[in-house]
Amino acid sequence: MWKEFNTMKTRTIILSAIMIFFAGVSVKAQKNIPLVYDEENTGAKYNLKSFPEYDKLPTIKELPEPLAWSDGKGKVKKFSQWRKRRAEIASEIQHYEIGEKPAVKKEQVKARMNGDTLIVDITVGEKTITLSSVITYPKTGKAPYSLLIGTSHISLPYPMLKDMPLAMMTYHENQVNGYSQFRGNKDRTTYPFVHLYPDLIDNGAYSEWAWGFSRLIDGLQQLGEERTKIDTRRIGVTGCSYAGKMALFCGAFDERVALTIAQEPGGGGAAAWRVSHTIEGVEDLDHTDYHWFKESLREHFHGDSVYQLPYDHHELCAMVCPRALLVLGNPEYKWLADESARQSVEAASKVWQFFGIGDRIGLSIVGGHMHCQLHESQYGIVSDFIHRFLLQPTKHTP
Repeated sequence: MWKEFNTMKTRTIILSAIMIFFAGVSVKAQKNIPLVYDEENTGAKYNLKSFPEYDKLPTIKELPEPLAWSDGKGKVKKFSQWRKRRAEIASEIQHYEIGEKPAVKKEQVKARMNGDTLIVDITVGEKTITLSSVITYPKTGKAPYSLLIGTSHISLPYPMLKDMPLAMMTYHENQVNGYSQFRGNKDRTTYPFVHLYPDLIDNGAYSEWAWGFSRLIDGLQQLGEERTKIDTRRIGVTGCSYAGKMALFCGAFDERVALTIAQEPGGGGAAAWRVSHTIEGVEDLDHTDYHWFKESLREHFHGDSVYQLPYDHHELCAMVCPRALLVLGNPEYKWLADESARQSVEAASKVWQFFGIGDRIGLSIVGGHMHCQLHESQYGIVSDFIHRFLLQPTKHTP
């Protein structure tokens, strides 16, 4: 059931542990559904190899069914089929929206620790880039620790986190591709990712940022918990605003992330492009930073052409399933398109509900505070998700 709390400035929506049904049909939890995986992409062999021509794409006004196969021939029937469907969604998002997130072989990654700093070298051909980040260890608990990674930084309130047995780290995304606000394609040649992958010059930043994030997890896995003091089965990612989008893409595209917390991610994040197109004054497909996305996304899906997009961002959210996802909104800022995010997360939740794990997805929209300043009333749900999905032992697959 939905739990709703309303005041003049507050609206909180939580997909609770008892919300395990949709349209009145009870769904029993399927067996042996893990909370996290040890692989970045368990369905890599199912990636789509071909896509319809743009002029052959049908017009779809409603949010597409996330469980329906891309060829239109039926739907996912059981959890064992989900990794294939998830791979289809990932392929479409990369093809139409953000560009390729290239796979990296283990031997291309070399990791080391310098004190508490994780350093990861990634080599492609004869070229190498280096990522680094300081790990801040907690003063409570014992190793190996759970780890919360902030995209750009952790904007969740430190007083809420400081007493948790939780290590923290910042992903410095500018080591891969720098932040841009409406500066467009001209800057794409200058970034380290393109140094390694010049053929992917048309990529949007979100594919590249997700790629770099995954290389940090590669490094943690390579070094192991004895060296890093980190349990790589209990990794979370969080970020706010443009970094909230980043956190969502990072968590969606890496199955080693147990918990994704997307704080005020706005349009291009949890919000569905179709729904945002119907709302005035929000970040939609026609009004966003195209340094972050492929220019061809706007070229082919501008205006009412958005209805020909074969997927939408409720499916980006659904890619996190069966792992945990919490989306946080702030209706004080219309640009964030929270109504679009609400509809998107509600549609995405059908996937978790179908597998009987509706308690792993949550949405909290609360006003009365500044951008990226979590409202005190939201501390409870955030703490609950961190405790359940990062601080408790997790079921996982090898």
